[in-house]
Amino acid sequence: MKNEKDKRYIGITKLLPNERLNKHNKGDVKSTKFGRPWKLVYVEEYDSYNQARNREKQIKSWHGGNALKKLISKSAGSSNGRTTDFGSVYLGSNPSLAALEMKNKLAG
Repeated sequence: MKNEKDKRYIGITKLLPNERLNKHNKGDVKSTKFGRPWKLVYVEEYDSYNQARNREKQIKSWHGGNALKKLISKSAGSSNGRTTDFGSVYLGSNPSLAALEMKNKLAG
């Protein structure tokens, strides 16, 4: 997620991404309460909690550097970071039904 001050938050959840986003924007999450409002800029889906947790640790180890910026710009369809993100969501190569439903909710 990203806020208006360009702060980013990386986390995992068992909820649908929009449901979790709503919790963050209501102030229900201590670590993001004071950065509201937040918007989704990138989503990945995994089959297990352990896979998701390992990926979260990997991304957080980048400390917001060029690797993270490149990941986000790719999901936005950016050309080498020269175009701005417009709220796109990366659903992976084989999105599940839940991911496709989320994409439709975000687009609508």
